[in-house]
Amino acid sequence: MALLFGTAGVPHSSKARSTAGGIERLRELGLDCMELEFVQGVRMGEAAAHVVHETALEHGIRISAHAPYYINLNAHEEDKLNASQARLLQTARIGALCGTESAVFHAGFYLKDPPELVYRRIKAVLEKMAALLRGEGNPVVLRPELTGKFSQFGTVDELLSLSAEVEGVLPTLDFSHFHARCGECNSYAEFMGLLHQVEARLGPQALKRLHIHLSGIEYTRAGERRHLDLKISDMRYEELLRALKDRGAEGMLICESPNLEEDALLLKETFSAL
Repeated sequence: MALLFGTAGVPHSSKARSTAGGIERLRELGLDCMELEFVQGVRMGEAAAHVVHETALEHGIRISAHAPYYINLNAHEEDKLNASQARLLQTARIGALCGTESAVFHAGFYLKDPPELVYRRIKAVLEKMAALLRGEGNPVVLRPELTGKFSQFGTVDELLSLSAEVEGVLPTLDFSHFHARCGECNSYAEFMGLLHQVEARLGPQALKRLHIHLSGIEYTRAGERRHLDLKISDMRYEELLRALKDRGAEGMLICESPNLEEDALLLKETFSAL
């Protein structure tokens, strides 16, 4: 598979603002993949999803999908929990029709609950959802994201434990959030340490099917504040790319910088030159 580089959504330079148009533009640019941004809701029908799949196959672009932000698998109210599950399932179902490999999502908030309790609740929900999707023959992997705020569930240990214990779940490694969450975690040694943890907990095959988010990032004591273009941030992306190459990492690296394809191309070109 190699390590593929792409954008979170349709590139800014795409003349056609449709997903299919964005896929065509990515191929023109020499990029490899796209994450469908369903972050405000899954507003795509089955017919449109089939068009996306056909276009992606035609142009050799790999696809993932980001579920709506309005998901909290630790919600205390039953209606909010049910709605969260429905949004994630809808992402996986429409995503499968698009040919997506992964459904990325923010799993939830602690809501002042003990982290151990939140972990058990979210694990139970994901076990049920992953089993349901497998029963439907849906191959999409559920990928909770390494989050950038201390109020959010999604530490490295939480994600690796979920992935080790629940079939059909793997992590989304957001290295920008990794940096924002700890204030350091921004060096070759620390990036290598995280990749070593992934291999130790999930096996060497996990490094061959990574899903990565990366951008510049501004952060405060509370964690992530906003994304930045790489060159105006303190993100040591060259050291990360070196770590990924040295570990033989494969999968998809999705650029979430505000300038999207500019930084995606910068990352791909830098990685290729190493």
